[in-house]
Amino acid sequence: MILVTGGAGYIGSHCVLELLKCGNEVVVFDNFITGHASTIETLSKFGKLEFVKGDLQNLDDSKSVFEQYKIDAVMHFAAFSQVGESVKDPQKYYYNNVYGTLNLLNAMISAGVKKIVFSSTAATYGEPEYVPIDENHPQNPINPYGSSKLMVEKIMDDYDKAYGLKSVRLRYFNVAGADPDCNIGENHSIETHLIPNILNSTSNSGKVFEMYGQDYDTKDGTCVRDYINIEDLVSAHMLALKYLDDKNETNFFNLGTTDGNSVKEVFEVCEKVTGKNIPVKKMPRREGDPATLIADNKKAKKILGWNPHRTLQDSVQTAYKWAQHLNCNKS
Repeated sequence: MILVTGGAGYIGSHCVLELLKCGNEVVVFDNFITGHASTIETLSKFGKLEFVKGDLQNLDDSKSVFEQYKIDAVMHFAAFSQVGESVKDPQKYYYNNVYGTLNLLNAMISAGVKKIVFSSTAATYGEPEYVPIDENHPQNPINPYGSSKLMVEKIMDDYDKAYGLKSVRLRYFNVAGADPDCNIGENHSIETHLIPNILNSTSNSGKVFEMYGQDYDTKDGTCVRDYINIEDLVSAHMLALKYLDDKNETNFFNLGTTDGNSVKEVFEVCEKVTGKNIPVKKMPRREGDPATLIADNKKAKKILGWNPHRTLQDSVQTAYKWAQHLNCNKS
């Protein structure tokens, strides 16, 4: 049985869906601060799913899951993840992302569960010294969100040495897209991700997409990022779980495509997929936005056997289909 923390959220729910489709029994642990009860209702149709409402900041909540269920491994997604908010309210991020994870790890050790796949981030690298960014790149985060994730990685190293807790840390670049069958997708109350924000500007609500920075040292002056499709990301998590079962050793991997797309390129793909002229307002640069962030994914390909193959257009198409689904349900 696999415990998935944050399994009602964007990335966690897609991993739960795949786990269930592959015949795994799953326990989702979530507090619904950013996840949705409706997501659990949808996921429960696909296999044996148990749900526990709780908060990792409460040690008793964390321990009770392991007392109720025989957990074999953990996938840990539960975290706050907005960079800007982390700068304004670092206490919220350190308390939830670090202290909450400590409670989870301590509950795991008490229950004798020694395998965890951790949702980390490229934000642990900070300003890139070179691109593409490989796993040997120095980790010098420039915001509390990235720092909180790096602290957890260091804790996991110490817990491996002291208690034999094995972890695979997956450092994501920019995740995009949705389940192609439109069962689940991205649904944040405050949306900070580029593609859904562009697509939200296709509605008749008067929303205009704000494009920040046109004077970067890139091919067209806008920021370049590495957009990894959610289904490809999920496949890496499944391989990471298998790696822990087969190798029983700690490791870490970048998850990206090695291809960079500028904001303008993403915007053009969104216009192509939707068939609409999307309103846009050009804005000055935002502080702290690096010009280019692209992953080197050779290690994940070689060791995990991972092979991302979906395109940016694939991601935009499924994200747009999901956005239309959400709008229909709201109307």
